[in-house]
Amino acid sequence: MRKKVIVIVLLSLFVVFFGRLIFEAIKWTPVLLQYFFQKEINLKKTQERVNILFLGIGGGKHDGPLLTDTIIYASIDKGQQKVTLISIPRDLWIPDLKAKINTAYAFGEERKKNGGLILAKTIVERIFNQPVDYILRIDFNGFIKAIDMIGGIEVDVERNFEDREYPISGKETDTCGFSGEEFEQRATSSAIFEAFPCRYEHIVFQGGIQHMNGETALKFVRSRHAQGTEGTDFARSKRQEKVIEAFKDKMFSLPTLLNPGKLISLYDVFQDSIHTDMQQNEYDDFVKLAKDLQDAKINSVLFFYTDQYSEDQGIFVNPPTSEIYKNQWVLIPRKGSNDFSEIQKLVDCEINIGNCNITPTP
Repeated sequence: MRKKVIVIVLLSLFVVFFGRLIFEAIKWTPVLLQYFFQKEINLKKTQERVNILFLGIGGGKHDGPLLTDTIIYASIDKGQQKVTLISIPRDLWIPDLKAKINTAYAFGEERKKNGGLILAKTIVERIFNQPVDYILRIDFNGFIKAIDMIGGIEVDVERNFEDREYPISGKETDTCGFSGEEFEQRATSSAIFEAFPCRYEHIVFQGGIQHMNGETALKFVRSRHAQGTEGTDFARSKRQEKVIEAFKDKMFSLPTLLNPGKLISLYDVFQDSIHTDMQQNEYDDFVKLAKDLQDAKINSVLFFYTDQYSEDQGIFVNPPTSEIYKNQWVLIPRKGSNDFSEIQKLVDCEINIGNCNITPTP
């Protein structure tokens, strides 16, 4: 029982930090050499500073179940009572991978056991020039199941939005009644939504405080095709923060904490939904760390981007479509696709000082 309660507290710690807030053959590059020849994950005890990389995946039957749609770097300074949360865009192009950063975990797991944790760690350490002491990957579907288990959550929806192309789980390959030549033509169409409309549903969210069950919360955070501002990955990141913040509030409410049966059930849900390099003998350290950081200052950093036609440059830009990026929509550092120096300088400033300029000028 004690072990299960400790795991729940550890996951609650993750919620606090988080809410405040396949390929072609790859050439041998220094970052990949480090990945393939690193045999073990080096763990560190929680000292004055500990850095944790949080990864969130769709899991289940969703397209690309191991793609990390959510990537957050948390730098925790117990001495200064400060937690810096830095959201990394899922579409950030990584030249060493010849793919987006959200593929690192999936690629590593395909290669070897725990390879996803090691590769994701290696990539982020190179981008930020900062160490990653621990990694915690959570299947967001498991997180959503937990929302139902605690009776739903109250979420403040910032603005109205609708998404007419939300994918229906289990219908990813539905023929929608088409067959033969007509099916073949539709299957090769670039407009899959128009070709197979039965695979999608129209979802609508109204602004204001909304009570959400697990399924509704999942739609709220996974929606990607809303018109306007809410259709961006940055808006999705904010919605994820809202859901996890609401979950944290419900988790720490007395009806939940004083219900042993509910805590054990939550443990069972999370047990199948997490992948981490944290060891059981370190759980107590994280529980103590959570207690010490109850009143810590949270510094949330969200990198912005601008396209090639914008007058004001963000730290990331969206380059023109190119075969270099496999004709995908990607983000790259504004100084060049393989130049992370400006990002490293900014990250170091945010961790050590805070409230730095996140939209530097040339």
